[in-house]
Amino acid sequence: MTETSPIVSVNPVKAPRLGTVGKPVQDVDVRIADDGEILVPRSERDAGVLQPAGRNRPRFPAADGWFHTGDIGSLDADGFLAITDRKKDLIVTSGGKKVAPQPLEATLKRSGLVAEAVLLGDRRRFIAALIVPEFVALERRLKELGRPPADTREALVVRDDVVALYAEIVEGLNRDLAQFERIKKFRVLPREFSIAAGELTPTMKVKRKAVEQNWTADIDAMYRETT
Repeated sequence: MTETSPIVSVNPVKAPRLGTVGKPVQDVDVRIADDGEILVPRSERDAGVLQPAGRNRPRFPAADGWFHTGDIGSLDADGFLAITDRKKDLIVTSGGKKVAPQPLEATLKRSGLVAEAVLLGDRRRFIAALIVPEFVALERRLKELGRPPADTREALVVRDDVVALYAEIVEGLNRDLAQFERIKKFRVLPREFSIAAGELTPTMKVKRKAVEQNWTADIDAMYRETT
């Protein structure tokens, strides 16, 4: 990042630690804020962010002088830095518990039956999820199990046997989570996310706000149900 000119951390060539971005380089002091945000020192060479009018706007609060990266992360006992999520994506439940969704979504997507997963729960009482099936893999699994296909995807994703397959995946994740992180409800969606529907960027990244807007009825239904 130009604001930190030019590097914050690097993994040692001979002893890299998977899941981290390495140790801060010499003379760079990385801090983790109370809310989990990664803070790094401002480079003396950085004058701010160039604006269209040609003026540079400082990005560092005068009170602390640190660059606020917008990333959530942690430093382990050996000083390795891990980035777990973006601050803007952090879920804060109505009980004040903070949940980083991206690692949990990535774990769900390790299943061959899951194409996409989006966690929900900001300012709500529990964590829920929207799951997009990998439809080809799902149809193959049902055939292997000797179960019939469905006439439509809408009918397929609400079938008890299909929901049970995804419940097993969710429960596998929940076993390793704290109580407040566990997915209490989920919905299996009848179609993939798309750029046309505004749910994906041109680089195929999920746009969370658009997903929540497009699937409001399903989301509200989950939170109306008794847990």
